[in-house]
Amino acid sequence: MKPRPSTLLVAALFAAACSRPSREAPAVEPSAGVAGTAAPSPPASPPSPPKLSAVTRASGALVRAPQDDALYLADEDHAVLRRIPLPVDVSTPPVEIAMPGRPAQVLALADRVLVTIRDPGLLLMLRPDPAAGLVEVARVPLPADAWGLAVTPDERTAIVTSAWAGKVSAVDLTTATATWSIDVPREPRGVVIREDGAAAYVTHLTSAALTRIALRGAPEARPVALPPSPFRAPHGKSLSASLGYAAALSPDGRRLFVARHALGALGEQAWFGASTVDVLMTSDDAPLAPRRRQGAPLWKAGEIDDVPFDDAELELPNTSLAPFVQPRALVYRKSTRTLLVASEGTDALVELDALAVDPTLRPLHTYELGRHAGPDVYVATLCGAPSGVALSADEAMAWVYCRSTDALAIVRLDEHGDGAPFEQGPVPYIALAAAPVPQQAVLGRKLFYNAVDWGTSGGLGCAGCHPDGRDDGHVWHEARVMDTGGESVNFLGSAENQPADAEPRGGVPRQTPMLAGRVSAEGPYGWNAQSENLAERLREGFGLHRWGPGGMGGGELALRARHLAAFLRTGLVPPPREGRKLTPQEEHGRALFMSDSAQCARCHVPETEHTDRMGYPMPGLAARPGFAEEKAGQVFKTPSLRFVGGTAPYYHDGSARTLEELIEANQDRMGRTSHMSRNDKAALAAFLRTL
Repeated sequence: MKPRPSTLLVAALFAAACSRPSREAPAVEPSAGVAGTAAPSPPASPPSPPKLSAVTRASGALVRAPQDDALYLADEDHAVLRRIPLPVDVSTPPVEIAMPGRPAQVLALADRVLVTIRDPGLLLMLRPDPAAGLVEVARVPLPADAWGLAVTPDERTAIVTSAWAGKVSAVDLTTATATWSIDVPREPRGVVIREDGAAAYVTHLTSAALTRIALRGAPEARPVALPPSPFRAPHGKSLSASLGYAAALSPDGRRLFVARHALGALGEQAWFGASTVDVLMTSDDAPLAPRRRQGAPLWKAGEIDDVPFDDAELELPNTSLAPFVQPRALVYRKSTRTLLVASEGTDALVELDALAVDPTLRPLHTYELGRHAGPDVYVATLCGAPSGVALSADEAMAWVYCRSTDALAIVRLDEHGDGAPFEQGPVPYIALAAAPVPQQAVLGRKLFYNAVDWGTSGGLGCAGCHPDGRDDGHVWHEARVMDTGGESVNFLGSAENQPADAEPRGGVPRQTPMLAGRVSAEGPYGWNAQSENLAERLREGFGLHRWGPGGMGGGELALRARHLAAFLRTGLVPPPREGRKLTPQEEHGRALFMSDSAQCARCHVPETEHTDRMGYPMPGLAARPGFAEEKAGQVFKTPSLRFVGGTAPYYHDGSARTLEELIEANQDRMGRTSHMSRNDKAALAAFLRTL
């Protein structure tokens, strides 16, 4: 064995991935008066309303009003907007303002409060009122599932993302009218606007690329590549990403930070990849971090002396997993030049170095919010699923919205943000409301988001693959794995990320299915109709979603599965469905779907979520590159077609990118479509999108 490299050398190599400029305070601009004398006092005038910076012109589930008089919380689970007066008094309940639908995000301006409503799609405009808290002044209809929100520097235009509709819209705030709406890829979520107002950047829940929208002249959307976690990617590979809920700009607008999940990123037992914050330079839309060069180590300096290795082993990154899981919210802390990430899966608020090339590799503090009294979430959890963060004016305090426990946490932050030891005191909480789900589903609600419960999760919660109960757009490798705990069947993020003794090497492909609105039936469940009922499928899933076999008794797992099944059926909200008359093309597609010649409705039975829940062999399907072949005679359950228009790609292996591609390549495997004309096939696809 060759001599191990020195700790100093490897520490230097690791630091290269985390390097950042000096943290010295920026210079103060001199006054405009005569040198050596005080500048003349300006004439007295009424104070102008505070203008928002790039850091605060984007929405969140929780925001602070610029006047520092209140917090505003968009509580979609209770369909209310909450106004929490500042300073926070734990004995004073917040003011509830009923909303016309589920609010997703809120943004407080000096004289208005803007709220996006998911269903029906709306931008709600309200003004503060001493008696009522807020009074509605306008509502602007928007495409369904209005979600993210940002305003231009002049505060005259709002840019809104509509997640399920796959659109981005502009709203004139002076006239309260929508001025344009354009199509973008699936699940647009977070949106920020450049400091010069020339462009907006949009994140997506189901892909790595961002969308850049030119705002001057006619709106134009184009993709922008931002490779997820390049220092953790296999050499020469670009990873896919999911969970792109949040983005933030630096105060000068030069750096765009995007929190998400890097599918297939390398790390210890990273079967699912690793969460990340990636940085884009807005001057040229180029990623800040370069791709990892071949042979570059990612060993932490503190681990070197304990682990013997040779040069070959240096190629295997031994970094720990990301300091957060399932990033849900992201804010920039100007006073310390750091980022605060709400870690939905681990019930924590994590502080990262915003000046690092890869902030994820420079964690500074972890503020624990959950306070588990035991190893799992069966015990009291005071802050579950943090999903919104707001900072006090002096940035010494953070307020965190705990979604799965309906609470507000009040967190004292480290004053320096430099990674030095910081003693965190007890975290006070405000109880906001009772759980919005039946008692049977209360624990299931916590379990759905949680990534640390040993029985249900191997490091990634249900919401990590099924955000909002939908899907992450990813095709996983279901592989048979051998390790010290024995043989198990597990999902793996990518073929490159499997252990050497996984058999078969590629694993068979299994696309993440949508859950919301598709799990009302007793059963069966699973791509191969192998689970008799939903609880049984969940128990099987507990084993698939981890590294190696689980270690919890069957009785405990069965109880967890029942609670989780109750939440999936009562707590997940299906996507919005537009109630309208079908167009002539869609009517023609419906007639084709129901016809005896096409036979679509024989298996996709309309009365039972457009599926007969039966398993059928699927001959003639070629194995996807990088995956193993299916076993001979494998059957696949008829999938539900509810909401199928928003769940691309298609098939169990994701091999069809669009409905048109699926119908064209069907070859009469599912129903009879080969006799259809081009117009017939287009009509059938149009009808399917209405389901």
